[in-house]
Amino acid sequence: MRFAIALVALVVLLTGCESSAPKSALGSRKISVSDRVAAPAMRGDYMDIAGSFDLAQHKGQVVVVNFWASYCPPCRTEAPELEKVYAATKAEGVAFVGVNVHDQRDQAKAYLADIKPTYGSIFDPSASLAQDFAVPPNSIPATLVIDRSGRIAAVLRMQVDQKLLEPIVRDLLAEQA
Repeated sequence: MRFAIALVALVVLLTGCESSAPKSALGSRKISVSDRVAAPAMRGDYMDIAGSFDLAQHKGQVVVVNFWASYCPPCRTEAPELEKVYAATKAEGVAFVGVNVHDQRDQAKAYLADIKPTYGSIFDPSASLAQDFAVPPNSIPATLVIDRSGRIAAVLRMQVDQKLLEPIVRDLLAEQA
């Protein structure tokens, strides 16, 4: 019986966003200042608004990077929660960017038209940006928070909500660059 339960738990964890199981914090962590590493370079054209995103241009700001896909139900569920955190923190200089991975452009654009985020998303069908950030395809949604010095400060390999994400962002806003 224990083996069967363990097997079901493993399958749920490995299926990532395809699961309707409760949130899993597998691989999620807030990183202490001394253990943070520089975020990889990240740039791309927005698919839903004019312009482009370049992480290097956001040094001195806290940046929230959310990896998502149109076919991922938890991504859709967390979208309004991300928007709440963005609305609550953008005046303090927090930047948000979505990264659409392993998706079709038409489906991704339809998703964005439906959820109407006020921050931009980059189209990354090959998931090369996700790979640079060590976000495997079965761990979306995934949200990373970059500190003011351009280092990865939090990795959340799960569906997030305002209650979880906003305190992390506010803690990083309080840190000195």
